[in-house]
This record gives sequence, C-alpha cells and structure tokens, in this order.
Amino acid sequence: MQVSSDARTGASTHDWLGLDGARVLVVGAGGIGASAVQGFIDVGAAVVLADLDQSRLDSLQQQIGGDGALSTIQTDLTVRGAAGDVVGEAIGRLGGLDVVLHCVGINDRRPVLDFSDEEWDRVIDINLTTAFAIAKAAGRHMVAQGSGRIVLLSSVSGLLAHKNHAPYAASKGGMNQMARVMAAEWASSGVTVNMLAPGYIETPLTEAYLAKPGVRDDLERLVPAGRLGVPSDVVDAALFLASTRASFITGHVLYIDGGRTLV
Repeated sequence: MQVSSDARTGASTHDWLGLDGARVLVVGAGGIGASAVQGFIDVGAAVVLADLDQSRLDSLQQQIGGDGALSTIQTDLTVRGAAGDVVGEAIGRLGGLDVVLHCVGINDRRPVLDFSDEEWDRVIDINLTTAFAIAKAAGRHMVAQGSGRIVLLSSVSGLLAHKNHAPYAASKGGMNQMARVMAAEWASSGVTVNMLAPGYIETPLTEAYLAKPGVRDDLERLVPAGRLGVPSDVVDAALFLASTRASFITGHVLYIDGGRTLV
C-alpha cells in the first residue's frame, strides 16, 4: 500500500493500521461520530455515515468534501428494521463492510424518581436498542464473510454510579455486557466486538452542560489527568480497535478517561 504520513507524528499510519481501503459504517454524526468519520477518511477508509439529522449530515459532507470517500444516509434507527436497512445500504454502496462504529446516544440528567416509563424507554431505545440492532445486522454479514470489527461507544457511566444518570448508565452497562456476549459468540468467525468508554469529552453536544457554573471545574477535579477529553482521544482508540492490529482484542471495554475510573 502507498501511504502518506500522519500530520501529527510523521509516521506512516495507513500501513500500520491496515485501514487503507477499509469499508466503514459510522452511525451517529455527533461530535465523536463526526470526528471519527474524518479520522477514518484520513487513514484511507471509505465511510458511510448514518444519522437522524439531515442538516448535520449535509454539514459534515460539505466539510469533508466531495472526493467520494464519504456518503450519508438519513435514518431513524429507533424504527424497527431501520438498522438492517442501513447496514444493507452501506454494504451495497461500499461493496462490503469491514468496520462498524456505533456513536448514537443521548443523556437525560435527572433523579430516578423524576423519570416516567416513557422517558426511560426513550433513553434505552436510542442508546442500547439501536446498538443491538446495528451490531446484530453487521455481525450477521461479518460472521458470514469471516472477518469484521464492531466498535460501540459506551461510557464510564456503564461502570460508575453517577447520580442523575440512571437510564443512561443502565444503557451503557447493558451495552457492555451485550457486546461481551456478541464478542464471545463471534470470535471464532474472526469478528471482534469492543467498547470505547470515554469520560467527559468536549464536543458540541456537551458544550452547554460544561458551560454551567462550576460544572467544568467539578468534573476536572475528578480526573487524575487534570483535564477533560477531546474527540481525538476517542477517535485514535477507535481507529486502533478497528484496525488489523487489534485482531486478538475482543469483548474489551477501553476506558478513555484520564484515570477517572481509578478514583
């Protein structure tokens, strides 16, 4: 493979990662998802991006340019059958599927006693059920082809008992265990399933919350590294777990938190 140098290190990254020419589906065009799309394209992958928000898809398409490395699908993954349709469409456009990254998620910060059944269902459906549906549809294809990488965006909340995070924490903890079972079932077919579990990451989606008085300082005090994360912290880990270098890593929850889960 002919490769270019990484702008940050000068090292050849395409060859090292083995992602040049990889066929990638990213689900979720928010801060981390959008950064991941650019990260995959930078190492030579072709990407299909799916999201509910057409304006967000259009904006990212304009930012990245029209060289054919990115195509988009507008969809509501909470609709039954939508995940299978998205995976099928991505396979058709890309000519196959090597990597799936699921970055769909919402949070609703309130005490347990303030949640209605419907509000609980909404968080679980968006965060956990869409991950199950996408991973299952992708897994069916990858098991048949004998290879594939599935990476799901979890959270430190899947481990830590943060107040006012009950549905979110349940969705992420459930995702971790669901993915571990998928990993065990599909490992012999050459398919890996891993989770990325960030702490607080500075993205447009967290900007308003972090701007509240005292919030940023309180969160930074919880992190031994003394700072919050940035999208590249997560994207670099996603690229590794999606790469040929991670073929013997599966069922793993990788905490990207500056040591938050240590204390």
